[in-house]
Amino acid sequence: MADKKIGLTGKIVIGMFGGILVGILLNLWFSAETTPIFYAVFVDGLLRIVGEFFITSLMMLVVPLVFVSLIVGTCQLSDPSKLGRLGGKALGLYLITTCIAIAIALSVASVVKPGSNAAFADAMEGSVSVAEAPSFVDVVIDMVPRNPINAMAEGNMLQIIVFALLFGIAMALTGKAGDRLKGFFEDVNEVIMKLVMILMKVAPYGVFALLARTFANLGFGDLLGDLLKYFLTVLCLLLIHGFVIYPLILKLLTGLNPVLFIRKMFSNQIFAFSISSSNASIPVTLRTTTKRLGVNNSVSSFTVPLGATINMDGTAIMQGVATVFIAQLYGVDLSFTDYLMVILTATLASIGTAGVPGVGLIMLAMVLQQVGLPIDAIALIMGIDRLLDMTRTAVNITGDAMVTTVIGKSEGQFDESIYNDPTAGNEVSNVRVGDANAPAPKQDTDP
Repeated sequence: MADKKIGLTGKIVIGMFGGILVGILLNLWFSAETTPIFYAVFVDGLLRIVGEFFITSLMMLVVPLVFVSLIVGTCQLSDPSKLGRLGGKALGLYLITTCIAIAIALSVASVVKPGSNAAFADAMEGSVSVAEAPSFVDVVIDMVPRNPINAMAEGNMLQIIVFALLFGIAMALTGKAGDRLKGFFEDVNEVIMKLVMILMKVAPYGVFALLARTFANLGFGDLLGDLLKYFLTVLCLLLIHGFVIYPLILKLLTGLNPVLFIRKMFSNQIFAFSISSSNASIPVTLRTTTKRLGVNNSVSSFTVPLGATINMDGTAIMQGVATVFIAQLYGVDLSFTDYLMVILTATLASIGTAGVPGVGLIMLAMVLQQVGLPIDAIALIMGIDRLLDMTRTAVNITGDAMVTTVIGKSEGQFDESIYNDPTAGNEVSNVRVGDANAPAPKQDTDP
C-alpha cells in the first residue's frame, strides 16, 4: 500500500487548526494567574520561541529576496534591443493594473472591515504602536537611498527596491560585464528560493505556535468569523479583477470582444490555478497568446515573461486587504499617507515578487513592516492562503495575456481573425490540468 504523504498545504492547514484548538483549550483550562509556571514555560516560553523563530526567519529573507529578485528580473526585462516603445507600454500597463488592484482592495477592505472584531482589538490595544507617518512628499524624496548598504541594514524597502531597479537596468546596459554579473545573481536567486522552500517546511510548526499562543491569550471570540470575512473579501476581489476589470480594460483599449477573451483564457486559468506558479505557466501562456489570441510571437515573447515577473495584481489585492484586516484587528488607524505607502510599496514590491507559490506572504511581511504593523499576524491568514494563492496566480496570468493582447493590437502585431475564431488553437488545448510537465505545444492554459 502506497504511503501517501501529506503535502505542505495540508500540513499548514493542520498546524492552523491544531494551533487554534490547542490555544482555545489553553485559554479555557489555564491562565497566567491560576497556573503561572506552566503558562510561563509553555505559552510564553516554548510557543513564543517557536513562533518568534519562524517570524524572524521570515523577515531574514525579505531584504535578500527583494533585492536579488528585482535585479534578476530587471536585467532580464531590460534587454537593450527590446527597450523603447514596446517595453514602455508593457511596463506602464502592468504597473497601472497593479495600482488599480491595490487601490480597489484598500477601498473595499476599508468599507467591508474584515477585521473589525472589537473584542480582539480591545485585547490587543497598546500592543502595537505606529509612528507618525511622514508626508507623501518626504516618502517620494526618500525613495532614493543615500547609502544603499544602510538601507538594507535598516530594511528600508522602498530605497532597496529603487536601488535594485537601477542596478538591474545598469547591468542590462553594460554588456559582457553585466552578463557575467547576471549569472552570479541568478545563482544567488536560486539559493534564496531554496531558502524560501526550507522555511516553508517549518511553516506548519510556526503557524501552530503563533496561533496557539494567540488563542491562549485571547480565546475563541469572533476571530474565525473575521477570517472568513477576510477570505471572502479577497476571493471576491480577485474574481472581479480577473473577470470584470481585465475584460473592461481590454474592451476600452482595443474594442475586442471580452467574452471571447475570457472563454479562450479559461483553460489557462484552470491550469495556473492547479500549479500556482506564474513562472511555470510561461510556456502555456505564450502558446495561448499566439495560437488562440492571435498575438505575434515577437510581442508575446517579451510581454509574457515580463508579466510573470512584475504583474502581480492578485498578490497586490491580497496585500491590500490583509494590511487593512490586520490593522483593524489590532485597532490601528491607518492614515491617508499610510494607504499611499501601502499602494506604493505593494506596487513596487510586485516587481520583485517571484512567480512561485508562497512568496506573496513574505512580500506581505515587507508591506506590513513599512506601515508598522506586526509581522506575527501573518500566521492568522497563512492557513487559508493556499486557495487564495492559487486564485491569485490565475488572475495574474489573465493580466499577462490581456496586456499582451492590447500591446499586440496597438503595435500592429495582431491577427484579429485568429482572435475572433472560437476554434483557433483548439488543437493545443488538450492538456491535462495540473500536468506542469506536459509538452508546451499541448498546453493552452495561463498562470
